[in-house]
Amino acid sequence: MALKLSDLRTEVHQDWCPGCGDFGILASAQMALKELDIPQERVALFSGIGCHGKIHHFINVSGAHTLHGRALPYALGTKLANPNLEVLCFGGDGDGLGIGVGHFVHAGRRNIDMTYAIHDNGVYGLTKGQASPTLGLDLQTKSLPEPNINNNVNPVALALASGVTFIARSYAFDTRHLADTLKKAVLHKGFAVVIILQPCPTYNDIETRAWYSGEDRRNPETKRPMPRVYKLESEGYDPLVKDGMTEKERFAKMSQALEKAQEWGDEIPIGVFYQDLSTSSYADRILHRIPSYLTASPATQAIAVDGGRPAADLARIYDGLAV
Repeated sequence: MALKLSDLRTEVHQDWCPGCGDFGILASAQMALKELDIPQERVALFSGIGCHGKIHHFINVSGAHTLHGRALPYALGTKLANPNLEVLCFGGDGDGLGIGVGHFVHAGRRNIDMTYAIHDNGVYGLTKGQASPTLGLDLQTKSLPEPNINNNVNPVALALASGVTFIARSYAFDTRHLADTLKKAVLHKGFAVVIILQPCPTYNDIETRAWYSGEDRRNPETKRPMPRVYKLESEGYDPLVKDGMTEKERFAKMSQALEKAQEWGDEIPIGVFYQDLSTSSYADRILHRIPSYLTASPATQAIAVDGGRPAADLARIYDGLAV
């Protein structure tokens, strides 16, 4: 029987602030899972600490609401233990690109087949609006006593430098585009990162929903808003790195993605910036050493037999220690 949206909803009250972009992210994630029609028992979802972290409680699949900055290693460990699961991880810009940034970089190196979605609103919303790693230098949101004194991290550029093989960005209030982007990420065979621009109506009074929609810069002739967000796919952008490409061609694709990642302000691109189809996944690399990895993964191994007696046979180890 096909999965229904109602199957993916829980009875837990959604207590985000009115107008929060997290509502759009939740709806898009549920749409994506419904359309992918992956059995719920095959999906594992993890989240970190921050406003985003509650998403785990609102989607009816297994997983865990984890520690600050540590959702990614929880998710990576689960995928390694059971490669037959579809693993999704949700982080915040502070949670994932502040305290958790080391995990982010090394996950890119490994290229484990899972999806990591980062809610990016420029502030630490749960702890009252401090500047997150993605808030621009000299910007002063409503709860900051002084303008931000740090340069910001560019998540797309950081993902590119870390070796992530699928890098995309979407917008929380374009739920159809976000759902489609999440589906592409899940179907990608490797580590997929989706940066989600998510207005915070409570603490970020600069990059608001109206700002993204261009309400502050109406066309002088039509009087209509001129949206800042535009879709890469609408201009024929090609993000694909394929087998057989030369190093020069691969570098050109990376340079193209980096150039687009720098666009901000009047024009903000969303879509898939970079997708490498030629780099092996971590599971493929393990298979070269352990051919039975997918059919006899760690999570499927019996750890005890009748009566709770350990299933491991340590006789050979003891023999090696005998004197």
